[in-house]
Amino acid sequence: MPPPLSPDALSVTLRALALCTLFQAAGATFFLVLLLPRSGASWPAVRRLALAAALGATLLALAHQALEAARMAGDYSGLWDLELQALGWRSRPGRSTLAQVTGLLIMLLSLWRLPTAARTPARAADLCAWAGGALALCALLMTGHTSAHASRAILAPLLGLHVLVVAFWFGALWPLLLVIRRDSATAAARIAARYSALAGYLVPLIAVAGVAMAWILTGGPAIFRRPYGELLLLKLLLFGLLMLLAARNKWRLVPALATPATAAGARIALRRSVIAEFLLIAMVLTVTATLTTLYSPH
Repeated sequence: MPPPLSPDALSVTLRALALCTLFQAAGATFFLVLLLPRSGASWPAVRRLALAAALGATLLALAHQALEAARMAGDYSGLWDLELQALGWRSRPGRSTLAQVTGLLIMLLSLWRLPTAARTPARAADLCAWAGGALALCALLMTGHTSAHASRAILAPLLGLHVLVVAFWFGALWPLLLVIRRDSATAAARIAARYSALAGYLVPLIAVAGVAMAWILTGGPAIFRRPYGELLLLKLLLFGLLMLLAARNKWRLVPALATPATAAGARIALRRSVIAEFLLIAMVLTVTATLTTLYSPH
């Protein structure tokens, strides 16, 4: 009989899933409001995706926080210890979870209202959906290594920029797949080009913010001889692969999608490339979950 999963291992798993669904929900919402016309064939499917991801992120965030009592106790008996649960929910991670869930609920309600609001100007619902997504993401700033650092005033804006751009990049990939599959070739090419142009400006900021945070947190290259630094190097390697894929999409596949003679082949190649990007970013988020749950820069 295999040994049971430890609270720490389950915590990493839940954290990775919670990050993926949170970033998917927020990024799909940003994509829906910013880039996708309501008349598009893919709009209802993208909205359903954002709703499902937001609901999943809410449940996973609550489950992950409840598990903190088991980690404090060292076994699963802590799940039923009301004193440890109260201590966990009063802690900084507990308050972060409550803020995140609040943002997710705002996003859920706003997304739910969007179809009825489509008959009239829906700016209020759009803005609430954006605000909910931003609040859910920025709740991450309340916990982790940056929240207790002496340079928090510098680290917090860097982390905020980092998570917002990663969420947009990651969360827009599955909606982009839906656009490629469901919309006409002309509409898909137009939306893909707008997304690619916007991502071209934003995605390099991930590396700028990430490297700056890593330097402030670690203090120098000696960190790369420890597990925390090894995981950072793995994140950098995965990010490098992602940049190669993104550059290929931007300069080859997206222009080919707009050309009738090459559109059919470009659709297939772009779908495969987007799926590869999605999986690679999911791996990065899993490494991040391991990094923030089990290790410290010091």
